[in-house]
Amino acid sequence: MTRPPDRAPHAALPATVVLGVLGGIAAGKSAVARLLAGPDGLVLSADAAAHEALESPEVVALLVDAYGPGILDARGRPDRAALGRRVFAAPTERARLEGWIHPRVREKIRADLARARAAGVPRIVLDVPLLLENDEHHGLVRQCDHLVFVEVSAEERERRARALRGWETGEVTRREAAQLPLPEKKMRAHVVVRNEGSLADLARAVNNALAELGLAPGPPLS
Repeated sequence: MTRPPDRAPHAALPATVVLGVLGGIAAGKSAVARLLAGPDGLVLSADAAAHEALESPEVVALLVDAYGPGILDARGRPDRAALGRRVFAAPTERARLEGWIHPRVREKIRADLARARAAGVPRIVLDVPLLLENDEHHGLVRQCDHLVFVEVSAEERERRARALRGWETGEVTRREAAQLPLPEKKMRAHVVVRNEGSLADLARAVNNALAELGLAPGPPLS
């Protein structure tokens, strides 16, 4: 996992700037990614790519073969609740599902990134939850010009996870135990965005971060 090289203060920036977003669970990384990209940029979301991969004909066929047709809902799509109960109950089942999903996600993000570069998209933001942890497999960190860390207290992230995701208290801490420690992610970042206020506060924090990186700020919120 290699940190992108630091740039000289007056070094010429490439036509396309790639930003990677780091942070803990329920820190609001996707909201920050959208603000970083701005109206002319592009967010590449690993979660969106994973949802697309899960509903692909190839993966649906693998799911039915493994779990039977009952794993699908009335529309013939994977029943996410039923699938979640299966895969989170046994590490081997989760590993098998990830083996089907993750290669497709990596392939899509790399392909979309290459296309966006070729098209001259001015700012591309990678919203990839395990950007540092899985860099050995996807190699995306070296594609980033800058890494942005989204900082939120553990208490606030727990509160958000309970309110927005219905998670039990302590679930954030349990899941993050398998990830790189947040202080290490923060240390690897080039700039930090604090996200514990309003959306307007967050937009200002993101614009301040962009200014630190020598990039144009996003438009004001209407």
